[in-house]
Amino acid sequence: MSLSPLLNRHQIREKALQAIFQIRSNPELERDEAIKMALLSDLEDTDEQAALPNEPYLRNLVDGVLDNESAINEAFKPYLKKFKLERLAKADVIILQMATYEMVFANNEEVPQAVALNEAIELAKKYCEDSSRKFINGVLSNLMKEAKNLND
Repeated sequence: MSLSPLLNRHQIREKALQAIFQIRSNPELERDEAIKMALLSDLEDTDEQAALPNEPYLRNLVDGVLDNESAINEAFKPYLKKFKLERLAKADVIILQMATYEMVFANNEEVPQAVALNEAIELAKKYCEDSSRKFINGVLSNLMKEAKNLND
């Protein structure tokens, strides 16, 4: 599969998930390298010399999640109910963090909360167990309701 010069937002979120997962799996890995590896993951061997897309939103999402990890976790922790963050699957946590970043910390005019929620569910369908998808939906739906109440 060859990437087009521009990725859509769904593809960017997928690449951000892959890059953050790699960084969490190998803390010595530099962010730029993890992003490059995520972007190259869909390219054919012959395409590796092609120019990689420069996606500022990808960098913003990766940096935003990693730089604000503690605050992001605190934002959604109350909705985990009886579950402990440390016991959740790594992909589940990253999806929750990415969506929370977009819903609470990023510019809501750029990404409406409902879009961030839907995108998280789509990523969970691909990368998580079915029960995780439902759990992620519940946590983020409650976070979204609370965020709307705070903004009213």
